[in-house]
Amino acid sequence: MKKTWLIIIAIVLILGLWVTSKYNGLVRLDESVKTAWSQVENVYQRRADLIPNLVNTVKWAAAQEQDVLTSVVEARASAMRTNIDIKDAQALATYQEAQGELSTALWRLLMITENYPELKSIEAFRDLTVQLEGTENRISVERMNYNNTVRAFNIVLRSFPTNIIAKLFWFEQANLFEAEEWSDVAPVVEF
Repeated sequence: MKKTWLIIIAIVLILGLWVTSKYNGLVRLDESVKTAWSQVENVYQRRADLIPNLVNTVKWAAAQEQDVLTSVVEARASAMRTNIDIKDAQALATYQEAQGELSTALWRLLMITENYPELKSIEAFRDLTVQLEGTENRISVERMNYNNTVRAFNIVLRSFPTNIIAKLFWFEQANLFEAEEWSDVAPVVEF
């Protein structure tokens, strides 16, 4: 009789350790997703912080392009006030749209520099555009890192038998960051 109880206790302990291990693994991956998303937001913030400096540098040389400057400022404001839950696909899509509008506005701003050769010679403008280009590259890298982290989390979350533990503790799949609708069309630059 004692042997039977020892076996039952051993099985319960092993099962408990296994559940704890799977749960902790899911928590670790979930936190990795959140950290990766925070880094995406970090590079978006960096871009948003650079924009006022770029706009002020361009203002004096491109006063007649005020609509472009206004669209950049408005797009930045829209992108900055969008708060999202990364598990909410609609909120993520809204966030992506705001960031896409900001990218489009920045592209238009940089295109007007072709009409103002003296602007290109301003060292501050060159530095800011280099910083902005570097930031855009960082955004791309961090989006990729985020998507890789989400992919790893979602694979574990959906794999058997971890999916049982995930359902018991209400873990949900994370959403991938998808490309904007217009991103597959190359911009046309006309002089």
